[in-house]
Amino acid sequence: MLQNLTDLFSSMSGIVWGIPMVILLFGTHLFLTFRLGFMQKFIFKGIRDSVRPDPESPGEVSPFASLTTALAATVGTGNIFGVAGAILIGGPGALVWMWLTGLFGIATKYGECLLSVKYREKHPDGHYVGGPMVVLDKGLGMKPLAIAFAAFTAIAAFGIGNMVQSNTIAGMVDKVSLESTWFPHVPHWMTGLILTVLTAVVILGGIKSISKVCSFLVPFMAVIYVFGCLILIGMNIQELPATLKLIFSSSISGHAAVGGFSGAVIAKTVQMGIARGLFSNEAGMGSAPIVSAAARSSDPVRQALISATATFWDTVVICLLTGLVIVGSGEWMNAADKQELSQLAFGQLPGLGPFILTFGLMTFVLSTILGWSYYGERAVEYLFGEKAIFPYRLLWVAAVMFGAMVQIDLVWNFADVANALMTIPNLVSLILLSGVIASETKRYFKNS
Repeated sequence: MLQNLTDLFSSMSGIVWGIPMVILLFGTHLFLTFRLGFMQKFIFKGIRDSVRPDPESPGEVSPFASLTTALAATVGTGNIFGVAGAILIGGPGALVWMWLTGLFGIATKYGECLLSVKYREKHPDGHYVGGPMVVLDKGLGMKPLAIAFAAFTAIAAFGIGNMVQSNTIAGMVDKVSLESTWFPHVPHWMTGLILTVLTAVVILGGIKSISKVCSFLVPFMAVIYVFGCLILIGMNIQELPATLKLIFSSSISGHAAVGGFSGAVIAKTVQMGIARGLFSNEAGMGSAPIVSAAARSSDPVRQALISATATFWDTVVICLLTGLVIVGSGEWMNAADKQELSQLAFGQLPGLGPFILTFGLMTFVLSTILGWSYYGERAVEYLFGEKAIFPYRLLWVAAVMFGAMVQIDLVWNFADVANALMTIPNLVSLILLSGVIASETKRYFKNS
């Protein structure tokens, strides 16, 4: 039964992430980049503004708390195993397309967050609700498409934001503990139980509790992981020129190493790079705008610039460093799967390397589960009202445990399909409202 489901979602994933989706997603990134005059040039302004509070403005949480919650949701297993999987299937060249998806995706993340803040709604109890479902509803009058996006988001959250995360870390802890002589075996259920308890404690407090934890956890985990990657790259610094040459040459010729060195067409290289790029930074998916709507901000453009920095940190920095570690190690030609590849690459530095990998995965997983729980419950609230939030939280906590126990290929393929289904309605809103995004941007920078 499980194998049949795995095969079904694998086939569906290949269809939804085919050439049409690649063109639609990457095309939207390029369209908005040029329509907005390459707004990526303002990314460092966004970084500066992210640490400048805006206390008198409407909203629930600070811009920094909103950013770290969005980063918590995006910085997850995709930054490690997603990168490794893209390299295994699409070759080292997939890293270039993943990086370009992040670079041009900054404009898309900016646009979707701008619209989310502009059209957000304040509920009677004082909390704010926004995101593509509200944009599609209020901005375009497309209620059916808004409902479709919310439904896809509520479902997709269980894949990318929940079961993929708990499944990946449970599998790794199980494998590492079996091979270790220092501590006893930790089975999947035990890791799942720990994650389940931690998740329940935090998410029951809502967005303020989630953002408070993420504001501390995200900077801490990112600094340690980036520092560890830089050490590993520095160990093989003499190989860096050859590594970069291989990555760039493979991006236009294509070759992969699944079960050994073998050829792969350029289409697969591009497809895997863009698909895993979206899985990592979520630009165009419409998830991050949901939390951007809760930020205290005096202007939609200001908050959009801050939110866009999440894509910069996630893909342009963290995924790039992970890719350089993996390709530079040379182990991508020897590994059988993405977990083994990650362990071999980081294992080149005994002690510290495996620690960085394990620490990164554990913190990335927990933060993603917390961030995506908020996305999912806001989508459910839009569909069924506030009464549905608490039952959804209970179901979310249970899914953490379930995800830790099921077959990993099934979970990853399910996540790929669900991500695509929520991306399409969001891209429709971005294209149709691109004029609004451009005019708001022009107004802001004309008056600033």
